[in-house]
Amino acid sequence: MPRYEYKVVPAPKKGLKGKDIKGAEARFSHALEELMNSLASEGWEYQRAETLPSTERSGLTGTTKEWRNVLIFRRPHASDTDAFSPELLPAPQVTVPGQDGSDTKADSIAPAPRGDTAGDTDVKSDDAQKDTTPSSNTTASNTTPPKGD
Repeated sequence: MPRYEYKVVPAPKKGLKGKDIKGAEARFSHALEELMNSLASEGWEYQRAETLPSTERSGLTGTTKEWRNVLIFRRPHASDTDAFSPELLPAPQVTVPGQDGSDTKADSIAPAPRGDTAGDTDVKSDDAQKDTTPSSNTTASNTTPPKGD
């Protein structure tokens, strides 16, 4: 599961002037667009905008609640495990006894082919090899003898 790091920035309060941008709404949109594009170029992905309360001092002893608009961004966290790339070792060489022309010993056994299991054999049992077709000299007890014409 990917891990993320988050960045919370205050939303712009006033617009940003630009070429061919007229009106307060267009300037505000331009300011927001510039902020979002600058963070996106650093790898931050926009998530959402939030309005959150903030308690601030008012005077010497008083407090007031102010509402702040913030923008939330995230990007994948570059942790040590993500940067880790293990080195793959080469596959071991399997030699089949008898291929090189030398005598084989009883303790050198070739590995079983893939897909075979220890109990599987292709040899059929004696019962399966018997002929089960009826012979011509056996008669059934519930058959009627042929009628002569």
